[in-house]
Amino acid sequence: MVLDTIENFGKYVSLNPHFAKVAEFLQNSNLAELPLGRNEISGDYVFANVVEAKAKSKDNAQIEIHRKYIDVHIPLSGDEIIGYTPLAELPCIEFNEADDVSLYEASLPARDYFNVKKGEFAIFFPQDGHAPAITDTPLKKIIVKVAML
Repeated sequence: MVLDTIENFGKYVSLNPHFAKVAEFLQNSNLAELPLGRNEISGDYVFANVVEAKAKSKDNAQIEIHRKYIDVHIPLSGDEIIGYTPLAELPCIEFNEADDVSLYEASLPARDYFNVKKGEFAIFFPQDGHAPAITDTPLKKIIVKVAML
């Protein structure tokens, strides 16, 4: 897991060859003006989902994991709290290959919680369980999906 400011994203391009496309996208896009839904960056290798996430509390936020994609979460309309639990500490549950996700019961709390401020990003790799969109109000955000190698 990585937490940093959008201006520093270029420092992480060595972590995945597709991160260079993400850095270019972040530099050359007016993020606040992106339309809701899928925004193409590089086909199925890199794309950005712009969503209006419903407000959630820690008690009803679900931990999720992915295998095929790395998630880059970028809050646009305000700060976001995200729960974190390493995959190694999570119980084994069924994985939905078609949707590239396992969703844990909301009754399973995350181990840690941190604040991602507007202007920052958080990267979650397949070993990073995360419970996003913990806010008091709905949140517009971007989730950049980056294919694993």
